[in-house]
Amino acid sequence: MASAASGAAPVSIPHLLARNVAQHGSKAAYREKEFGIWQSWTWSEAAAEIDALALGLLEMGANIGDHIAVSGRNRPALYWAMVAAQKIGCIPVPLYQEAAVEEIAYALEHSGARFAVVGDQEQVDKLTDASTDKITLEHIIYLDGRGLRRYDHNVMTSYADVQERGRASSRKAEMQARTDARTYDDTCVMLYTSGTTGRPKGVVLSNRNVIETSKNSSEFDHLRAGDEVLAYLPMAWVGDFIFSLGQAMWTGFCVNCPESADTMLTDLREIGPTYFFAPPRVFETQLTTVMIRMEDASKIKKRLFDHYMAIARRVGPDLLDGKPVGLMDRIRYGLGNLLIYGPLKNTLGLSRVRVGYTAGEAIGPEIFDFYRSLGINLKQLYGQTEATVFITQQPDGEVRSDTVGVPSPGVELRISDNGEVFYRSSGTFVEYYKNPESTASTKDPEGWVATGDAGFIEESTGHLRIIDRAKDVGKMADGAMFAPKYVENKLKFYPNILEAVVFGAGRDRCTAFINIDLTAVGNWAERNNIAYSSYQELSQHPQVLELVASHVNDVNASIADDPMLAGCQIHRFLVLHKELDADDGEMTRSRKVRRAVVGDKFADLIAALYDGSPEIYTETEVTYEDGRKGAIKATLVICDAVVTARRRMAAE
Repeated sequence: MASAASGAAPVSIPHLLARNVAQHGSKAAYREKEFGIWQSWTWSEAAAEIDALALGLLEMGANIGDHIAVSGRNRPALYWAMVAAQKIGCIPVPLYQEAAVEEIAYALEHSGARFAVVGDQEQVDKLTDASTDKITLEHIIYLDGRGLRRYDHNVMTSYADVQERGRASSRKAEMQARTDARTYDDTCVMLYTSGTTGRPKGVVLSNRNVIETSKNSSEFDHLRAGDEVLAYLPMAWVGDFIFSLGQAMWTGFCVNCPESADTMLTDLREIGPTYFFAPPRVFETQLTTVMIRMEDASKIKKRLFDHYMAIARRVGPDLLDGKPVGLMDRIRYGLGNLLIYGPLKNTLGLSRVRVGYTAGEAIGPEIFDFYRSLGINLKQLYGQTEATVFITQQPDGEVRSDTVGVPSPGVELRISDNGEVFYRSSGTFVEYYKNPESTASTKDPEGWVATGDAGFIEESTGHLRIIDRAKDVGKMADGAMFAPKYVENKLKFYPNILEAVVFGAGRDRCTAFINIDLTAVGNWAERNNIAYSSYQELSQHPQVLELVASHVNDVNASIADDPMLAGCQIHRFLVLHKELDADDGEMTRSRKVRRAVVGDKFADLIAALYDGSPEIYTETEVTYEDGRKGAIKATLVICDAVVTARRRMAAE
């Protein structure tokens, strides 16, 4: 097993940190906005902060192999905590800061974490409430001490105090020996899956997984030390770990942490990242904001916007990919960039993006094409926690909305007889912690991992196309293909639709639940003088139902053009009286719909969609932000949609 004790190639994150101090010591490594002011740390300063914390943990009794939980919003100090844990041979276990107490308790019990480093009082309260006889947590280290004055400080210490203890430590040689002893096959981090279909699993990733993946993916997109990223996604998510730690450490680029989730878009504009990742939900939200503003704009501005966006949709992607475009179209596009695209990208904070990615969920092609038409190099990747993110990526010049790209460097792909996608690579996870059965069922002895997704590889291009989750793709009663995510993504292109869940497997027709976007529909309601007092009331307003119906009908007309999926048109739908929520178990913390949970919880609503009922009364249990339970009662209107004839088949 490789080691970096004698100046060999870096085999752990702390070794990469030491290399960056040597090569980029005076350059900015981390920034954080606090109280409206950006603070910066160079690589040398960050390394000193990390050493102080690592020595402090050593003084507190941290042993090699201990798990250390980390929870809170994105802050340099919490990233440093993960590196500090690695320096002394411990294993960081980042947790979702929005997780409920029950989820925190499960992770703490399952991982056996002895220490936790958290952001503030909210995280301390969750850890305290989660405490049971089965949980081995001994000490909590907190960054922000506000509200913690009367807590039991026998089991709590401030981050600053731990660092002071570390600075006074005489055990630097012991810390360095532990760092030097790290090998390529030692555990780097343990990350929990989103738990879409059951209990989250602890995915064990080695230094080899993280470093090889960071190296290959950084070289694929020519990432460099001068790049800037915004770290705002959950620290417990594998993507954030790779972008904000793995790739940052490999390339030496700067990681910027926003002040809060509420200021993220403002901070995005101030930083102007050159490398940017966002799940489809972020791009959908930004597009919704743009469309709302244009609806409120003057008629002249609206016509100007529509005119130049039509030009952008026609020639923008070709210009971005370096394809031939006529002189007049170049001039028109240049004028549009001056008047529309440039100011819009600046408003979105995307003016400097050189490489942008989206993943996690399939993005609607219309949304994807909108951003590329502006000249933003937005691409798709396909990945999993078990792959250390990257399975496929889209090379520059080969970007399409209907594929997820070619295999990432070092990744092999194959498609099973039933259409399921398998991969193996240097990023393939070591194991599921304490779960050998699931490990064996997911990864075979040759290292091939079952993704659970159905897809195929195009013979002509080598690009992978994902149809849907393998378990979700099915047949309708007449044998037609049923692919719900394809339809849901088309629905979510409309700013008024926040979420959609389509049903139809084994049935004679498709139906759907829809969540409206309160911001977009609320704005539309104000413009149309529609009064409402709650989400529930707005969701069932006749004019809102008509608005949603028009979107559903448009999607049906679009789906009718695809002979394979024309049977997935929606016949009936209802607008839910509440947003699907992770706290209610209906979504994962990474905002993926738990279809089985939704199907069981709203079985009465699904039955009404298929039995011809015009409306249905329902009572739904909800969880409030403070953890209290309540119930929402509502009578939901069930709407019929217009189903379009299968055009191509009809033409034949």
